[in-house]
Amino acid sequence: MRKLIPLLLLFITLPGLTAERQFDIEVIIFKRAVDAENLQESWPDKLPEIDLSHAALLQNNEYLEAKGVTLLPQTEYQLTEQEEQLRRHAGYQVLVHTAWRQGDEGKGSAPVFHIMAGHDYSADYHPDGSEKKPDTTFSETGITDTSVENELNLSGVEEKTIDNPLYELDGKLQIYVQHYLFLESELDLKAPSVREVILEDKELDLPAEPEVTNDTTVQFGNLESVSPTVQVEKFLKSYRMKQKRRMRSGETHYLDHPLMGIVLQVRKVKEKTE
Repeated sequence: MRKLIPLLLLFITLPGLTAERQFDIEVIIFKRAVDAENLQESWPDKLPEIDLSHAALLQNNEYLEAKGVTLLPQTEYQLTEQEEQLRRHAGYQVLVHTAWRQGDEGKGSAPVFHIMAGHDYSADYHPDGSEKKPDTTFSETGITDTSVENELNLSGVEEKTIDNPLYELDGKLQIYVQHYLFLESELDLKAPSVREVILEDKELDLPAEPEVTNDTTVQFGNLESVSPTVQVEKFLKSYRMKQKRRMRSGETHYLDHPLMGIVLQVRKVKEKTE
């Protein structure tokens, strides 16, 4: 036992033995220049909302500090050449290129990042994807344009409603360690589309009682064919990329989707030697 204690103390004091591993994570997210509706894919018009309750933006310094995360400067990026290749290609558009350093926490404690990028559609669409209609107000002159009231500024105060951003790319990303390295992504790519909306059926105007003739034939008046009224409307459609991938550190991984893709590299940080 006396010989075992010094041996245990030796292992405990070995440099870096109990230190938490650190990983540099670099991510590129891009979209493809294709029309989703022309692809032979089945895209639902409505998707369940992505749970972002435990996610935070990469710009949230308080969250980064709590999770022990450090953003990396562009001088430490190692996927710059891949980004340049994507940008030079007419079929791709880079939406995100970022990098950070984090520990080797498990799924329950590893940081979850809320990713938002691309075009902001909030001026034209509501959060549920429905199209915004121009606001109009009626006046005694019969003009129904809010611009007239804005120009006159009758109240002396101009009220404006500022909507939350509705970015083209929205979702979450998490890298964690569970015996192996794992990436989980749940990202929505939004794009204007059209859908058919069935309106209420037209009511039939039938007489209160059927007409009875001498030959006892029952006749109904005002019969007309009934079919549902279908209207086509514009809306902002979401196309989801939900993937889980086991990875190796030091390798460049590519996650594919018909409309977008992720290029990812996880690099183990080398320990500093005294």
